[in-house]
Amino acid sequence: MIDWNGVPDYVLKIGLPKGSLQEATFRLLSKAGFHFSVSERSYFPSIDDDEIQAILIRAQEIARYVQDGVFDVGLTGKDWIMENRAEVVEVSELTYAKLTMRPVKWVLAVPNDSPIQSVADLQGKRIATEIVNLTQDYLAKHGVEAEVEFSWGATEVKAPALADAIVEVTETGSSLRANNLRIIDVLLESRTMLIANKNSWRNPHKKEKIENLNMLLQGAIQAEGKVGLKMNIAREKLDALIKNLPAMKQPTISPLHGADWVAVETIVEEQTVRKIIPELKRAGAQDIIEYPLNKVIY
Repeated sequence: MIDWNGVPDYVLKIGLPKGSLQEATFRLLSKAGFHFSVSERSYFPSIDDDEIQAILIRAQEIARYVQDGVFDVGLTGKDWIMENRAEVVEVSELTYAKLTMRPVKWVLAVPNDSPIQSVADLQGKRIATEIVNLTQDYLAKHGVEAEVEFSWGATEVKAPALADAIVEVTETGSSLRANNLRIIDVLLESRTMLIANKNSWRNPHKKEKIENLNMLLQGAIQAEGKVGLKMNIAREKLDALIKNLPAMKQPTISPLHGADWVAVETIVEEQTVRKIIPELKRAGAQDIIEYPLNKVIY
């Protein structure tokens, strides 16, 4: 058990995923305003907030530790909450993963040359996976009896030599294809969740801290793929510019001192910038500035 002796009760104890999600999680937290740093072999990140202490631990275990009160709050996948049957407060869904902003998928896969074509063909077969409980639930739903064994890792290489099929997580499918596997079915999609211990959620101070953390994390996610644009333009050309200028609501227009010019500011999708900026320039905009965003709070 993790020893929190000496840690004041007002400090929020947070479990963060170590491994494949660690870099993406630290990047998201940094954009949210929480700057964690950790040495390569350490499990105890430092942070510029005296009311937060964190420990890095496998995502597979975080939900159980949050349920048991070892952590007040944690970031882990919806899949691991379900696999552990953990009773926690699901504060919010955080749509980010290690490579993309899409959810990850747990899929049933077999070798390309396998005769297995559907879940029904797994009757009496052997399946290797990390999510034993969820795989058993899936088989029971389809009325199939098969042996499900826990895989400690490198699951993709276990079929067909060690198992007839696997249930594995994928974000892009590239690892499955590289190991000559084809997908039979998708068991579930999973996103990262911000979860809280039920007693911590009842603590007014900790609940407020968790809600603040959630607001800033959501703001960081909303800012992904968006940039800000600033520009100056002669007032007489403003109406024509505004007609074709995207904005979250309406662009901000500010008069420039001592001139018949205005400054225009807006937020746009980053992927549209390469098309928009030349059009803005041709419409008369000058001094165009593009800048990144850390958070967008709706």
